[in-house]
Amino acid sequence: MLAILSALMSFASISTDLYLPALPAMGESLHAETGSVELTISGYLVGFSIGQLFWGPIGDRYGRRLPITLGLLLFIIGSAGCALSNNVPTMIGWRMVQAVGACANVVLARAMVRDLYVGPQAARMLSVLMTVMAIAPLIGPSVGGLILHVATWHAIFWTLVGVGMATLWALTVLPETLPPERRNPQSITSAFLGYGRLLRQPRLLAYAGVGGSFYGGMFAYVAGTPVAYISHHHVSPQHYGLLFGLGIVGIMLANQINARLVRCFGIDRMIRFGAGLATCAGMITALNTWQDWGGLWGLVIPLFFFASATGFIVANAIVGAMDGYPEQAGAVSALIGATQYGTGILGSAAVGYFADGTPFPMGVSIALFGMGSLVFSCGLKPQRKPQANTD
Repeated sequence: MLAILSALMSFASISTDLYLPALPAMGESLHAETGSVELTISGYLVGFSIGQLFWGPIGDRYGRRLPITLGLLLFIIGSAGCALSNNVPTMIGWRMVQAVGACANVVLARAMVRDLYVGPQAARMLSVLMTVMAIAPLIGPSVGGLILHVATWHAIFWTLVGVGMATLWALTVLPETLPPERRNPQSITSAFLGYGRLLRQPRLLAYAGVGGSFYGGMFAYVAGTPVAYISHHHVSPQHYGLLFGLGIVGIMLANQINARLVRCFGIDRMIRFGAGLATCAGMITALNTWQDWGGLWGLVIPLFFFASATGFIVANAIVGAMDGYPEQAGAVSALIGATQYGTGILGSAAVGYFADGTPFPMGVSIALFGMGSLVFSCGLKPQRKPQANTD
């Protein structure tokens, strides 16, 4: 189950990370500017953000396995459409289809963790899962660079088709974690109206805000590093994968540290520490991209610490939000995910819109979103003692 849940959650990153080294080549092939090609990331985030709001209530009413199966089928179709695209607008459309399918896997895998665990134990398990799933973005850009070395960028999306089919086969051994007696009996329409009630909960909004703001910076990082490393600092696509992988190593280490410390210090304190780390690293990144201090490594080092803050923010924010709503775990997971990837749209779009051939738009975006996560983390009140899981 650990392996399959990790694979399902990795769809959020592998769908983008695998083709990051191919962005410049895609621009040449599709006769598009760099900023236009980067909008394929924003299009993916639009589908990923909106799609979660549908899959969450569906998973609460019908269980986890069936929606995940449907999502994988959509992912396979969308990936094939991307491989066959011959212009950027078509690519953006198929990326949205791909994202709507991929987000079912992510939002319901998180809900499955909440089905089985509660409180700091859930945060610990989610940190372990995120450490395992970090293997995908760690090797994704490097694998994408190798594929690009022997084939065209189209082969990267055909590889994603194969990944989707393999995961669909593995799903046959995944047990259902939400039995019929624990499912939410309300209609899908009522479940959508329930989002309004959830949005009136200040503590839930604080968790959504801190995670969402941080994700805006992370996707500015994802969208901006190909230009910063490959175009501006003349790093090869293969070596780009190695530099991108440093950030993933930081995320893995931070997740392991979080898994060990969250029981002692609590979810909220770990979030505030991560938000402070992200803010400091983001401000240093902005200064470095403005003055080009330290060259390539003056950019790589602060970005390493910014990415590492993921391990202290993301899992804790998700669990903190879901902890008080076990009967709506899918809906809350969807709401948190939609917020995170919604701000991710802003982060990646800002980098594409203000693109000037330098890393500066990326650096400023990362700094601003990092500061936003710190502001929201200050709104978290002292954490209550975890309640026993009586489900």
